[in-house]
Amino acid sequence: MRIIGGRLRGRTLLSVRGRETRPTADRLRESLFNILGPAVREAAALDLFAGTGALGLEALSRGAVFTAFVEIDRAALDVIRKNIDRCGVADAAAVIRCNAAAHLAPLKALGRRFDLIFMDPPYGRDLVRPALENVLRADLLTADARIVVEHAPGDPVAETTSNSHPSNSPTQPFTLTDRRKYGKTEISFLEVRETHNL
Repeated sequence: MRIIGGRLRGRTLLSVRGRETRPTADRLRESLFNILGPAVREAAALDLFAGTGALGLEALSRGAVFTAFVEIDRAALDVIRKNIDRCGVADAAAVIRCNAAAHLAPLKALGRRFDLIFMDPPYGRDLVRPALENVLRADLLTADARIVVEHAPGDPVAETTSNSHPSNSPTQPFTLTDRRKYGKTEISFLEVRETHNL
């Protein structure tokens, strides 16, 4: 596994042992970032269910100014920190141990909102919807934020509920702008609805 493009292109990254962590394949990652294009430059990125940190590190390589990596697994966190050191981007990164599907309270301490959010949770566990709700609850999005979700075909993605969100947002505060299928993986691109009040 390696960085595909940008100033860190070619840097090799460590992987996490075992089957729980599923790194985004190089070709899929390249396609994803080609679709995002210039939206990555100058962005503050959030890598949820970060695994090896490959998506967030790719964003930094391509011009993002900061990435926060959120992961719950201790072995994965160790690999993320080592990959950050390998890439020499510690000054533009924060690593946070947190279960994104349960809460994102520790992110408030960063005092940041994010332009670009990557989510690559374990497939088939319905983790996307609670994680999206936690992003809203923690007020982590800029007005024109983009969210990229890697998921299995058929996994619910854009449908979120708002019963617990204090701003009484619409039942679907995100708009699905694009969806691509790559074998057994789909990538959904979401944006915040214009009517959603952050």
